[in-house]
Amino acid sequence: MTDERSSAGDADVRVDVHLHPEAITEALRIDALSGLTARPKTLPPKWFYDDVGSRLFDEITRLPEYYPTRREREILEREAPAIAAWGADTLVELGAGTATKTRVVLDAMSRAGHLRRYVPFDVSEATLRTSAAEIAQRHPGVSVHAIVGDFDHHLGTIPDGGRRLVAFLGGTIGNMDVGERKGFYAELAGGLAPGDGLLLGADLVKEPERLIAAYDDAAGVTARFNRNVISVLDRELDGDLPPDAFGHLARWNDTERRIEMWLEATRPLASRLEAIDLDVTFEAGEQMRTEISCKFRPEDIDAELATAGFELVEQWTDAAGDFSLNLARLR
Repeated sequence: MTDERSSAGDADVRVDVHLHPEAITEALRIDALSGLTARPKTLPPKWFYDDVGSRLFDEITRLPEYYPTRREREILEREAPAIAAWGADTLVELGAGTATKTRVVLDAMSRAGHLRRYVPFDVSEATLRTSAAEIAQRHPGVSVHAIVGDFDHHLGTIPDGGRRLVAFLGGTIGNMDVGERKGFYAELAGGLAPGDGLLLGADLVKEPERLIAAYDDAAGVTARFNRNVISVLDRELDGDLPPDAFGHLARWNDTERRIEMWLEATRPLASRLEAIDLDVTFEAGEQMRTEISCKFRPEDIDAELATAGFELVEQWTDAAGDFSLNLARLR
């Protein structure tokens, strides 16, 4: 781990680096070797987000079909004073990125006189350094302690002290299946103290037609986003799979209550990924799952949090009832 401290205005900025580029590369190799030899083939959605994928996702969030970002923002803007009134002095943000989602909460906590520390947690060191400096400038006197890490290995590095509120927004919890969510909640709870909180954004079950449209937009942006993961494999693992030889599929799995994104080979394909010494073939019509996005009923969120030791304090939805924001405290 590297630990650097600097000054921005009147605030200290500290950056703890637990995840280095070589570790990210090794994680991709492990996931690709495991997923591309599975039946059906799979890849975790975290590999969508290289520079190109991140730009495409930003475009997706502004599409008319893609409601989650707008609905969650509506709730955050409406309920920020109530969130601040809960009394946390430390906001921890998992998957912080540029901190655009939580600035309204940070501002509300600051106005309420509670904000003492902000802990952004993300895999991108460059993005965290930029956003940490911006938040420090925006909130003089607030300590900013950035953590470069991933959810799978580094939740235990969240600094202790104060009354902490962990924000996990964007519906990202839906990218985990039920077993993964159970493990995530347990590990998170293990690093928190009784009375610490969780602010969880979770998408709600609704008509399959609306869900499918949100993940298969008319402009084809999500299709480009999905196919970009093939470019990531080619670039990082020295392969030559043609991204344009894959079709994009989004379908609703009613049993698991989740949207699934798949790539379907439009013709027989063969490639060698030299970096992992793997020959990969696809038959025409063969599909590879690249994302799950679970949707929840309000009572399911309450039950899962309770199992992990959290007590639901507030559960808010947008005016249309599409998305939920859940405030819970650790018992």
